[in-house]
Amino acid sequence: MIDGSESFATFILLAAVVAILVWGYNRAKIYGRLGILAWLQSIVLMSPWLLFFGLFALGIYLNLVGILFLLLASIAVYIWLGKKLRAAGQEALLKQKAAEKIKQQAEIEQQSPSSSSNEFEQKAIVEVSPIPDEDLTALKGIFGIDTFFATETIPYQDGAIFKGNLRGEPDIAHSKMSQKLEQAFDDKYRLFLVESPEERPVVVILPKTNDPQTTTLVQKNLALVLLVGTILTSLESASLLQGFDLFNDFSRYGEAIPLSLGLWSVLIAHEIGHRIVANRYQIRLSIPFFLPTWQIGSFGAITRFESLLPNRTALFDISFAGPAVAGVVSLLLLVFGLTLSHPGSMFQLPTEFFRASILVGTLAKVILGSALETAVVDIHPLVVIGWLGLVITALNLLPAGKLDGGRIVHAIYGRKTARRTTLATLIILGIVSLFNPANPIPLYWSVLILFLQRDLERPVQNELTEPDDSRAAWALLALFLMLATLIPLSASLAGRIGLGA
Repeated sequence: MIDGSESFATFILLAAVVAILVWGYNRAKIYGRLGILAWLQSIVLMSPWLLFFGLFALGIYLNLVGILFLLLASIAVYIWLGKKLRAAGQEALLKQKAAEKIKQQAEIEQQSPSSSSNEFEQKAIVEVSPIPDEDLTALKGIFGIDTFFATETIPYQDGAIFKGNLRGEPDIAHSKMSQKLEQAFDDKYRLFLVESPEERPVVVILPKTNDPQTTTLVQKNLALVLLVGTILTSLESASLLQGFDLFNDFSRYGEAIPLSLGLWSVLIAHEIGHRIVANRYQIRLSIPFFLPTWQIGSFGAITRFESLLPNRTALFDISFAGPAVAGVVSLLLLVFGLTLSHPGSMFQLPTEFFRASILVGTLAKVILGSALETAVVDIHPLVVIGWLGLVITALNLLPAGKLDGGRIVHAIYGRKTARRTTLATLIILGIVSLFNPANPIPLYWSVLILFLQRDLERPVQNELTEPDDSRAAWALLALFLMLATLIPLSASLAGRIGLGA
C-alpha cells in the first residue's frame, strides 16, 4: 500500500511537469515566435532539474560537478535565448508602434478632441454614484483617446467603474491616467486598471479610505502570542528530534536551543527577503503572524500587504523573494550538513526517512553515496535544519490563495488561474489527507488555507500588464522545486538507486 501511494505521488509529479510544459507551450504559441522563445527560456531554466530527476528515476545519479555543469550550460543557453527574444521583441514592438500610430492618426482625423468629449458625455451612463458630482466630472478628464476612452460609468462600492476601450499599452495608459488623477485630486482617489468578468479592460476609481488598513493593537497582541507560541513549539520540536520531551524535562532547554535557532534562521531569512524587496517598491508589510506547530516547529508566517501594489511585477518580486531567500538558505544548510555528515554524527536517522522527499533524497544520495545503503545513517544537525526549512518553504509555495505560491500564480498567470489553482490545491490536500492519515500536515494546511488564506490578494493597481518572461520562468522553477520537496520517492525507485537497506 505504501509503495503504491508513493508510486502514485511520483507519477503525479511527472504528470504535473508534463502538464505545465504542455500548458505553457499552448499559451505561448498564441504569441508566435516571441511566445515560443519565452517558453523555451522557461524550459532551459528547468532542464537541469528535469534531466537530473529523470536520470535519477532511471537509477542514474549525477555528482555535484555534473549538476554544476548542467546549471552553467542552462544559464548560457538562457542568456543566448534572451538575446534572441529581445531582438525579436524590438522588431515586433516597432511594427506594433507603427500600426498604432497610423490607427491613432486616423482616429484623430475622424474626430476632434472636442467631439470625442461630446461623444463621451452622450454615451456615459451615470447612475447614482457615491462619488460627488463635481469629482465625477473631474474624473472624466483623466481619460483620453490615447489612454482609455470611457463609455459607461457604474457605481461600485465607494467609487465607480468606468467601462470603455483601452488605447495603447496598459502600463503606459495606467501611468498617464494615474498622473492626471494625482494632479487633479492629490491623494484622494486610487485608480485600478483591471479586467472585467467579460475579459474587457475597465478602470476602477476608489477613494483612499479603501486602502489596506494597518495592523491594529489587537492584531499586534495576537502576533505576539503566536510568536511566543512558535518559540515554544520550535523548542519542543527540537527536543523531540533529540530524543526527549522538553515539557517533561525543561531543565534540558539548552540542548534544544541550537536546533531551534537554526529553524529560526530560515524563518527570519524568509521575512527579510520579503521586506528588502517590499522596501524597494515602497510597500508596507504587516508584522509577521507566525504559525506554530508541534510537528516541525512552525509553518512559517502570514504577512499582509499594508499598501496598494502598483503592478503584478511588484506582487511577484515581493512574494517570490521570501521563499527564494529561505530556500537558498535551507538548501545550503542541507548540502553543508550532508557534506559534514560522517559516522558518529549527532543524529542517526533511518535511511527510509530520505524517501519522504524527491529533492532531499536525491541530494542525499549524490553526496552520501553508499552510506545510504544501510538501514541507519549518521547525519549532521544541519541536515535536519535544512530539511525542515525546505519543507516550510515548499508549504508556503503551495499555489493557493494568499500563500506566497498563490500570490506568485496570481502575479504570473492572473486572478482566474489563481482561483483555479487554489481550488485544485485544496482538493489535492484533501485527497492526500485521506490516503495518508498518519501525516497530519496536509490536513492542517487544507484547514489553514480554507479558513485563513483561500481568498486571493486584492487586485494590484495595474492588473493588465504581465511580468516579464524571466519571472515566469523563475515561477515555474519555484513551483517545480516545491513539488520535488513535498512528493516522496517511491519505495521501488529508492530500492533501485540504493537508498535504504
